[in-house]
Amino acid sequence: MPMRLELIALEGFPLVEPGDNLAQMLADGLQRNGLQLQPGDVLVIAQKVVSKAEGRYVRLADVRAGAEAEALAQQAGKDPRQVELILAESREVIRVRPGVIIVEHRNGYVHANAGIDRSNITNSAEDPRVLLLPVDPDASARALRRDLAVLTGVEVQVIINDSAGRAWRNGTVGIAIGTAGLAPVRDQIGELDMFGNVLQVTEPAEADELAAAASLLMGQSTQGRPVVLARGANLLASEEGSGKLIRDRAMDLFR
Repeated sequence: MPMRLELIALEGFPLVEPGDNLAQMLADGLQRNGLQLQPGDVLVIAQKVVSKAEGRYVRLADVRAGAEAEALAQQAGKDPRQVELILAESREVIRVRPGVIIVEHRNGYVHANAGIDRSNITNSAEDPRVLLLPVDPDASARALRRDLAVLTGVEVQVIINDSAGRAWRNGTVGIAIGTAGLAPVRDQIGELDMFGNVLQVTEPAEADELAAAASLLMGQSTQGRPVVLARGANLLASEEGSGKLIRDRAMDLFR
């Protein structure tokens, strides 16, 4: 039988507000779209809806920028209050140029502006606010997996994805910042290739690959499709978490 991967974006997903029961909204969205979860299914969920449900909004009027933030804001051409939040969410500033501050997020991934922005959220010029990443995306993914199992009877695998740039390529792609129930990296070291050669370093980042594929359907602007059901991915079951995707600092050749 030929291999087949099916990606289905949920249509008509409602806007999410702080305190909403996101798992119930997912279950309801699946039902509205005529979909029933099956073992092995993966739900890829945009970070923004998770952050919104968890109330990760911050009003810039409530933020006081320190001296470091003021200095970085001058270099990057950004609001010093937003830079203060970037610093609070980060372990280290790696690069700065006009328009962007590249940091190591406190959760370990290298990200532009610590994933903080104002896109796809309600806002006002008089009282601007921004949205931060979830405090612990893996914990968020595990909670959604657990709650969906209660609601649907199926322990679906979960990926929370976000958009990120690459150091040596233009454009952004979806990456997994939170996972539950799946192995984010498939270790194929020691397996044989088609010609009997032993694989030495092959470790596909399957969670990232699926996160990127789902992003094609989600879009980045007005599409309003923050949830994608993936069927046929055949990801390994695991409770490792997305930390397996982060390269150890000692092995990082670019910092």
